[in-house]
Amino acid sequence: MMKLKSGVAGYVYACAYASSQFSTSAVASAFIPCQQIPTPASSSYCIIDDKNLLQKSLDPSGSGLHVLDLLDQGALEPDRSLYHHLLRKCTRLGKPQLGKIVHAHILNSVFRHDLIILNTVLNMYAKCGCLDDARNLFDEMPVQDMVTWTTLITAYSQHGRPFDALLLFPRMLSLGFLPNQFTLSSLLKASAALPNTPHIHFHGTQLHALCFKYGFHSNVYVGSSLLDMYARSGCMDEARLIFDALHTKNEVSWNALIAGHARKGQAESALFLFRKMLRQDFQPTHFTFASIFGACASTGSLEQGKWVHAHVIKSGGEIIAFMGNTLLHMYAKAGSIQDAKRIFDRLAKRDVVSWNSILTAYAQHGLGNEAMQWFKEMLQIGVAPNEITFLCLLTACSRAGLLDQGQYYFKLMRNYNIEPQISHYVTIVDLLGRAGRLDEAMRFIREMPIKPTAAVWGALLGACRMHKNLELGTYAAERVFELDPHDSGPLVLLSNLYASANRWGDVARVRKLMKESGVKKEPACSWVEIENTVHFFVANDDAHPQIEEIHKKWEEISLKIKEIGYVPDTSHVLFYMDQQEREVKLQYHSEKLALAFALLNSPPGSTIRIKKNIRVCGDCHSAIKFASQVVGREIIVRDTNRFHHFRDGSCSCGDYW
Repeated sequence: MMKLKSGVAGYVYACAYASSQFSTSAVASAFIPCQQIPTPASSSYCIIDDKNLLQKSLDPSGSGLHVLDLLDQGALEPDRSLYHHLLRKCTRLGKPQLGKIVHAHILNSVFRHDLIILNTVLNMYAKCGCLDDARNLFDEMPVQDMVTWTTLITAYSQHGRPFDALLLFPRMLSLGFLPNQFTLSSLLKASAALPNTPHIHFHGTQLHALCFKYGFHSNVYVGSSLLDMYARSGCMDEARLIFDALHTKNEVSWNALIAGHARKGQAESALFLFRKMLRQDFQPTHFTFASIFGACASTGSLEQGKWVHAHVIKSGGEIIAFMGNTLLHMYAKAGSIQDAKRIFDRLAKRDVVSWNSILTAYAQHGLGNEAMQWFKEMLQIGVAPNEITFLCLLTACSRAGLLDQGQYYFKLMRNYNIEPQISHYVTIVDLLGRAGRLDEAMRFIREMPIKPTAAVWGALLGACRMHKNLELGTYAAERVFELDPHDSGPLVLLSNLYASANRWGDVARVRKLMKESGVKKEPACSWVEIENTVHFFVANDDAHPQIEEIHKKWEEISLKIKEIGYVPDTSHVLFYMDQQEREVKLQYHSEKLALAFALLNSPPGSTIRIKKNIRVCGDCHSAIKFASQVVGREIIVRDTNRFHHFRDGSCSCGDYW
């Protein structure tokens, strides 16, 4: 119990001794409301309890806090538990400025060298993100212990300064301090947060060895941090070994492994682990669901994503901001813009990431006018756009062919003090190229304030391919190859450009250049989801159990679309063959096989959703356009560039992608 000094009337304050050992509610209950005795200085009544513990000074010349003024006036005896409770309350409420007032008062008290109290101050600065203040205190402390070192290491780890956390560790060891489970967990988290994979793996494996040395390798907290480190560096086999070796697992362990598979686009593995986690009675968190939705988004697995969404609803989980954003993204990437919009409408709180997510969804689907309308609404409710917002808008305008609007938004960025990045310049080049203004696009590139990258020249090359400008396309391709000699995409585009002009000698030259440079074209692959199972196809696939029916179905479709105007574009077959051989080669591209399979195995009239790992070729685009008219279905194809919505013989991309 705090003591009133004799002869002082006016305020009564009580506090539990060693309050750091009790919960906040227990401490609060120890504040005993007592009647105040009026004094000449004050005719009011004022009781200090937990609710007004951080009350500001009544006198402008006071210390800043009323309780501290009482200490200065001698109304209260200095007590360690009082300082602890003040600091913990500042930490819990996130009020570092008030914490600094308490710290200043401690430095003028008998507790200025008290290690326990100074560790509490350090923890307050660390938890409130005041890392410079924390480091200054750390350097000035006359004595330090493991709590001191672990607190600062954890602070750096949790607030985006992983190198600083790791640099402290050798110094700590040199002074004879041995790490505990919390130190090692924080160091592993810092390692996992490093900017590139080699750094993560280098530091992480050394820390792993130390975990063995100090006997913490099977500790659930250290083990979870270890497997997260390996997962973030892409070493999923090592992560799984750590996971399997843990004697005790928790939600963090499961989340780290699931998130690792999700980041690598391994949706099937992530979903398998998710089901296993549920069977073993572990409750998924918002982070679990966000990872699963991200995995489903990467593969466009709509039915699987819907199943997980249903589980969220069934378990009574609230769709909070970051999970809602990933769910929205999942529906958009799976081709269901309507479901993405419904999720956006139901978000309890929409931040700038939420708005960017819905703008991205409309941009991916080529719905430029809708994206602009959402942007206007975003501004009306007072959400400030960032550089991602404008990139979404410019992309939407580019894919919808809205030249004037795109140029307007590019200039509007300056009004929000946003400096255009290279990605913004790429979209403007694409926008001009889409409109056929190739000379203007070339002039724009020359006048850019930053050096054009391979992506900028690649955008120009794509426009040249579309508008068959061989001379400028060749120039752009050469620039791309200079800047990124390992990217096969531009050289394939150049091959197509030469092929469209029947310059087969140049096609062969480009192919020879690719071979000599070790550049390999990524094999084309398409997939479609039927009844929660994903079916993959490659060109000329003969491994699928239904391949005979698939070939027969496509031959049937091919005959029908030729009757209404489809003519095979053999320029997309870059080999020396006669016309008939070229047409046969075209018949079994992966997206055509996926379409035929979907027609055989999906309900009549249902929407067909196909995903492809590279750009849809021109012939397949034309064939699917006619097929949508023949079969009377909407066919949605997602390639690396965008979504193509085929309906009644036309495509949402306007034949430019």
